[in-house]
Amino acid sequence: MATARRGKAAKAADETTGAPEAANAGNAGSAIRVLKKYPNRRLYDTQTSSYITLADVKTMVLAAEAFEVRDAKTGEDITRSILLQIILEEETGGVPMFSTGALSQIIRFYGHSMQGVMGDYLEKNMQLFSDMQGRFTEQSKGLAFSPELWTQFLGGQAPVMQELMGGYVTQSKNIFETMQEQMKNAGVLFPGMPGFPPKKG
Repeated sequence: MATARRGKAAKAADETTGAPEAANAGNAGSAIRVLKKYPNRRLYDTQTSSYITLADVKTMVLAAEAFEVRDAKTGEDITRSILLQIILEEETGGVPMFSTGALSQIIRFYGHSMQGVMGDYLEKNMQLFSDMQGRFTEQSKGLAFSPELWTQFLGGQAPVMQELMGGYVTQSKNIFETMQEQMKNAGVLFPGMPGFPPKKG
């Protein structure tokens, strides 16, 4: 009985201080690495039973490791929120990837009837570009490029790069045209849908 009381007291202390419970540390059998965010805003890695930083999460992303971040109190999946924090840190420090114009364009799509379509288009393009990057890396194995040589190589549009970029542009165009056709069909099927002109008689 005394042991049970001590267990309840320990659990209550964990919830008050935001410290992780040892019983939840393992998450054995889970294929996805689970990170928990506690009220003290610290991230806890249940796989290593230790606190980690956003930099550690970024390393997991770079290693293409499957993980999810959950609110320790509610169990809500907040992975996107953490990834957005990493992007914000990258954009505010060093060399940003998005220009002010690009960010403004993205913001304008929120709430627009094309929001879902644009999100899908960007995601497919990111995957397409990543595949192209993988093929380029594979074809250039064994070549030791310094940063300066990389710049000259990419800027000079060497044949292998020309071929890959040409393929990327063509596939990107095809993706856009396919999605555009789907949107036209949706306009015919649902003439009252926001963003679509009324069906002409």
